[in-house]
Amino acid sequence: MKKQTAAEWLFQQLWETSKDKFSWHSILKQAIEMEKEQIEIAFDNFEMEKYEDGEQYYNETYGK
Repeated sequence: MKKQTAAEWLFQQLWETSKDKFSWHSILKQAIEMEKEQIEIAFDNFEMEKYEDGEQYYNETYGK
């Protein structure tokens, strides 16, 4: 099962949520936290011998 990027999650949440700035601001803050967590996990788990480069890691993790 491929993970969802913070940007994909953000788009989906904004699309499905009422269009007021307070809801959107809250969703944006959540997306920023998700992105930070994803970066930290990638850094902590990155295995140089498993991936040729960051692009390969991204493609395999997020299915792009």
